[in-house]
Amino acid sequence: MTTVETAPPRPAAGPLPKGRQKTGRYFAYGFLILSIVPIVVGYAWLVIATVSTRTRGLLPINAEGGIGGLTLSNWDFVFDGAIWSAMLNSLLIAVAMVIGVGIASTSGGYALSRMKFPGRRGFLTMTLVLHAFKAEMLLIAIFFVLRFLGDIPIIGGFIGFNSVGGVALVMVALELPLGIWLMKGFFDNLSWDMERAALIDGASRFRVWWQIMLPQVRPGIAALSLFTFIVGWNAYLVPFTFTIGTKVANMPVFLNQLISDTAPVNWNLVAAVGLFQMIPLIIFFIFTQELLLNIYAGGTKGT
Repeated sequence: MTTVETAPPRPAAGPLPKGRQKTGRYFAYGFLILSIVPIVVGYAWLVIATVSTRTRGLLPINAEGGIGGLTLSNWDFVFDGAIWSAMLNSLLIAVAMVIGVGIASTSGGYALSRMKFPGRRGFLTMTLVLHAFKAEMLLIAIFFVLRFLGDIPIIGGFIGFNSVGGVALVMVALELPLGIWLMKGFFDNLSWDMERAALIDGASRFRVWWQIMLPQVRPGIAALSLFTFIVGWNAYLVPFTFTIGTKVANMPVFLNQLISDTAPVNWNLVAAVGLFQMIPLIIFFIFTQELLLNIYAGGTKGT
């Protein structure tokens, strides 16, 4: 009788030596630092340029070419009413996008996630296809739609061509496909237990959506609100194309008006206006960062 010899089992892989662990950690930290250096340098120049007459690299330079020349004259635009009008227009567009996209996306995402109705799969497919159409491809069609809306009595002046409402309406429509798919994904990850219990107890669909489902997807709503606010605040192509004059210009359009092809550009002034434009975004992020940090926490964690 012959015996078959088997190879001895391989020992389980143990932890890496401490020297290799430190080397890998230092490599990761070094790569992270190197990747963010250009961003940090760019923002550092932005801040320095706003309080300088001119700059050479990251150094403020005076008229004689030496280090110095610090000034607050670049911030004189805050006393100009045009900047506050542009700020208000940007705020109106961004807030309208947060409200419009938020309401439509949370309700539409819930219906597509929890209800079965004829045409549901086709609607999801068409929603995804619509997201592929960017504003650049639809400018002419949007122009005719806004002209038609402008002819409607009473409300035409608020949602038609050359109006802040018309720009906000277009921006909401362009961001809806992404918002609906994003919120549908959050609703898909929620358990049916509380929803079924509420429906058995006689709660309506609206009450279930409002009091039970929405509190569980607050991180998703915060993320969607932040994304749409940033898109609305930084919108340039649609406001630039469908508005005329400074009264309806938003911040990116106002910033573009400071750059001329025939006259010297005061880049320090442009940097100051750009930094001023970032302040509301920073404030908005501060108030939503706690919810954003819980974005992967799951359903019941968000309550």
